[in-house]
Amino acid sequence: MRPFATGMFIPVDQRRSGSLTLCHAMHVLFLPKWYPGRHDPQLGDFLRKQAMGVSGVATVSVLYICGMKGPLAVDQDDQGMEGGLWELRCYYKASEHPIAPVRKLINAVRHWRRALEGWQHCLTERGRPDLVHVHILNRPALLALWLKWRYGIPYLISEQSSEYMDGTFSRKGPLSRWLSRWLIARANGVTAVSAHLGERLKELGLVQRYDVVPNVIPGTDRTLPPKGEAGHFLVVADLVDRTKNVSGVLRAFAKFRSECPGSNLTIIGDGPDRAALEQLAGELGVSNAVTFLGRLANTLVIDHMAHTGAVIINSNIETFSVVTGEALAQGKPVIATRCGGPVAFVTPENGLLIPVGDDQALTAAMLEIVRDWTRYDPAQIRASVHDKFSPDAVGRAFLKVYQRICDGQRP
Repeated sequence: MRPFATGMFIPVDQRRSGSLTLCHAMHVLFLPKWYPGRHDPQLGDFLRKQAMGVSGVATVSVLYICGMKGPLAVDQDDQGMEGGLWELRCYYKASEHPIAPVRKLINAVRHWRRALEGWQHCLTERGRPDLVHVHILNRPALLALWLKWRYGIPYLISEQSSEYMDGTFSRKGPLSRWLSRWLIARANGVTAVSAHLGERLKELGLVQRYDVVPNVIPGTDRTLPPKGEAGHFLVVADLVDRTKNVSGVLRAFAKFRSECPGSNLTIIGDGPDRAALEQLAGELGVSNAVTFLGRLANTLVIDHMAHTGAVIINSNIETFSVVTGEALAQGKPVIATRCGGPVAFVTPENGLLIPVGDDQALTAAMLEIVRDWTRYDPAQIRASVHDKFSPDAVGRAFLKVYQRICDGQRP
């Protein structure tokens, strides 16, 4: 395949007879640290949605490198084209050596070897990109920096990891923290998924300037579902309680249900604390009103949102909170903590904000939602997120950053 031309941006995407004629002038190579794959179909799904959004305004190729554990793990590639995205997933057999430093060194070497092989495959199949877009430090940025040195291709770093908010980054070793700062300093631009995260990156001395580009909120293209029933609540979260505080939801729901006996709570998600949370529901006497559905595909999550009354986000930390946006896109009011991301788009018209870790405030908010049920209008709630968080809006926001970088301008 011929390399893509550079020059004036032409937003045209033509498909014919199963092949893709690409008329986008700008070609962007996505290098994500997290991405859906055979190991986990939901990991980094929000990054894939960003790539989908960008594919509406530029040519996008995705290169994802992933280690796989287990006796059947071997080096192999998955390549395909879907929804305007050319995707190459390069898997390698991850070391399980019992000595951690040895294991990390082996995996770093295997990761780098597969990354170079994947890059050569991309170059052959797709041509040289105009820009490399790194999602989440550090390994993808190392490849991006090498491509900058070797080919002069600029790179952009996008961050949305909660490790900068919960102290994880500060607890890393000095070499790891130095490497992150070094890679960011050599990038041609940085975006954060929210101003809350961006300001934290500044506090940590990682950036001086940044652009805010949010995640895509899916579901705005669906038919707006009818208003659900008051007192029917939904939680969608990884069941890691120190981050998502689902136990607080159960405690608040138990108190709420003593005043609203017909209410129910559905929990979608899985994780290491699921068994403990199920046990807590029993101890609180609400097992018959709480349903744990486990992990579901995103389309099924949105289906459940369409039939619920309201959605609860009780997290201790959120850099963005796609779940909040998905709920609003389905016209559902939300109760969210002031944990970062949700503060940017939860308003009195579409939901309620409460303090982090406050079970009593959550119970009060649930009662308030039910009491004021008639004032929440699904169409108005959806409108509050459509213009800023649709795939097209996010794609065009990134395009502005890309064009500035390719023109040699700084933020």
